[in-house]
Amino acid sequence: MREIKFPENFLWGGATSASQFEGGYTKSGKGLTVSDVLTAGSKNRNRKITWAFPNSDEIQYSDVGGFWGDITVNDEGVIKVFQNEYYPSHNASDFYSRYEEDLALLHELGLKSYRMSISWSRIYPNGDDEIPNQEGLKFYRQIFELCHKYHIKPIVTLEHYDVPLGITVKYGGWKNRRVIDLFVRYAETVITEYKNFVDYWIPFNEINSVTVETFKNAGMLKCNDGDRAQAAYNKFLASALTYKIAKKIRPDFQIGCMVAMTLSYPKTCAPEDQFEALKRCREYDSFLDVLVKGTYPNYKLIEYKQKNIKLNIETKDEEILSQSCVDFIGFSYYTSGVVTKQKVENELHLLGPTNPYLKTNAWGWGIDPLGLRYSLNYLYDRYKKPLFIVENGYGDNDIIENGSIKDNERIDYMKSHLLSVSDAINIDGVNVIGYTPWGIIDCISLGTGEIKKRYGVIYVDVDSEGKGSFSRIKKQSFYWYQNVIKTNGKDL
Repeated sequence: MREIKFPENFLWGGATSASQFEGGYTKSGKGLTVSDVLTAGSKNRNRKITWAFPNSDEIQYSDVGGFWGDITVNDEGVIKVFQNEYYPSHNASDFYSRYEEDLALLHELGLKSYRMSISWSRIYPNGDDEIPNQEGLKFYRQIFELCHKYHIKPIVTLEHYDVPLGITVKYGGWKNRRVIDLFVRYAETVITEYKNFVDYWIPFNEINSVTVETFKNAGMLKCNDGDRAQAAYNKFLASALTYKIAKKIRPDFQIGCMVAMTLSYPKTCAPEDQFEALKRCREYDSFLDVLVKGTYPNYKLIEYKQKNIKLNIETKDEEILSQSCVDFIGFSYYTSGVVTKQKVENELHLLGPTNPYLKTNAWGWGIDPLGLRYSLNYLYDRYKKPLFIVENGYGDNDIIENGSIKDNERIDYMKSHLLSVSDAINIDGVNVIGYTPWGIIDCISLGTGEIKKRYGVIYVDVDSEGKGSFSRIKKQSFYWYQNVIKTNGKDL
């Protein structure tokens, strides 16, 4: 008989991010972030940066939708917010005004942990200010005090797709080594400030997307392969230095990393397809090897040499990286992909051809709970570090009927994936420490800025144009997940 069991101290939780959930984009002295200058998009329409030529109020748009592409803002252009344009992050789900209500709901849900992010620009509005913004520090302190009251452990990400716009404009984003010191100063400020409230810290969200989501993740506009590689390297160093400082502040802090994980199956048993799958795995490994082992894999160094990429490395970097490796690995998992050496028409971005063996959601993503178990085994076999599933979930266009939301598909998705987690723990011996499904309360999409692709067990009454009451409604999945947590997974 299948044993369904989770550790007694398992961190059942939920996840959101400042740029997709918080709102209050200029309140408490907050400065602009890269997310604050992004318009709304859709499945078929990319989000855009808004800017203007000097001494002009005529709005200009630059596309940020493509992977690996440059952002074509004129060298003299001024990136700015325009009054008559809609920017989803400005209000998002209005957690800024409703955090007391929302945290009370999360307490009612029974959460043991809450993964959230601090907005760098709410603490240092331009990213490089001389002193921290006290109003911003007070805002997050109020949140952490409530979490403490409700016995909810905050899992805090320090940068989650919201690089301060000042870092982009003044320094060119994360390709500039000067940004390392600015980030580490910010990290030291908040880790010191909240040392009695937060035990778990993650410096960067989905650090491996720095080379593909160059503006959202790294605050970079025009960039080449060398810039992307340098940005990744600089984030590795910033993560290691954050680890080092955090351990001095409180040695028992748990400092992790976070990668986006999308398992890729070979389309056929052809050796070429098998090797493509290996190459896709290595894209994750090349980041985790540095963060967990403190060194680049040989194949990545060879790739850089072949591309004539020369990283800006200083004398003590190697020692810093090797001596400040993370305590746990956090990762996001939503779906799996398929890879092939052959060219495929209409493939879904990085997911590749459709997998005929999987059911899909409305967005074409395959539902693959066994892929999560596979990923857990793969990561644990390779790194032997505790694993934390910090994002997972089912996005859907939820409909209110007679005042209630019956989201059975979400329940089925979460149940099947949690059963796979249980199998990984009890059959495979994987050390999994927690599960925080994404958008536990509905929040806007990073990719499109829409909210109609909802992940939450709590509904937010707002549409993809920012219109609505912002009131909260518990979905059917709320009561299901509440019972799962209450029984520590026994009632799956």
